[in-house]
Amino acid sequence: MRIVVKVGTSTLAHRTGHMNIRRVEALCKVLSDVKNAGHEVILVSSGAIGMGVGKLSLSKRPEDIPTKQAAAAVGQCELMYTYDRLFSEYNHTVAQLLVTGSDVEDEGRRAHFHNTLYRLLELGALPVINENDTIATDEIVIGDNDTLSAIVAATVNAELLVLLTDIDGLYTADPRRDPEARKLDVVEAITPEIEALAGGNGSSLGTGGMVTKLRAARIAAEAGIDMVIANGAEPKLLYDILDGKPVGTRFIGRKAQ
Repeated sequence: MRIVVKVGTSTLAHRTGHMNIRRVEALCKVLSDVKNAGHEVILVSSGAIGMGVGKLSLSKRPEDIPTKQAAAAVGQCELMYTYDRLFSEYNHTVAQLLVTGSDVEDEGRRAHFHNTLYRLLELGALPVINENDTIATDEIVIGDNDTLSAIVAATVNAELLVLLTDIDGLYTADPRRDPEARKLDVVEAITPEIEALAGGNGSSLGTGGMVTKLRAARIAAEAGIDMVIANGAEPKLLYDILDGKPVGTRFIGRKAQ
């Protein structure tokens, strides 16, 4: 099985912006084991800006583009150093791909991106993809890694997309505010009623939220790819997801006839 796993800043980092070492180590161990089982794994990783915030001792996520880009430049080094070190312990080679909107919108550049990804998988590498926040601007930005992960999944004809986040799935209301909120185990189609369940942004260090996750689900579904939203606090849940157990919220992919 070819799997794309997207991990959000809230999963990778503490609220301080510093890396959640125990969780990242657990994630890399599980992904390595999944790869050892014969699956092809692509990791779409947020966290560059969030970790840059911690590394630079900033009080909060920056709002101006130059500081965001500076934080991303610092944080991306930390991120890839950590992934390279941890995956190497399990004899897996990582490859970094930083992309912008132009790389997926321009036909020629998209073809190069596609070819590079496929060749890395053929060579047994584990691609780690992030938006190139150090140079992205409003004109070329993808905007969030939920959307990017769905684009990647469609590009490589993945069979499954998993979004690891700080919530257990899609609820009928915000579970942090409404004790009566009920988690949806399966979503067969993204209807206006489903879209209405999305709230605002996610954590203060990230850019996502349920809106971007539903956008990703739509992209994946149109490509015939199932997508699961699950809580990244316990990376071992990936085993249950791959076994088809009811974890998080699964969006059913159906290609247009």
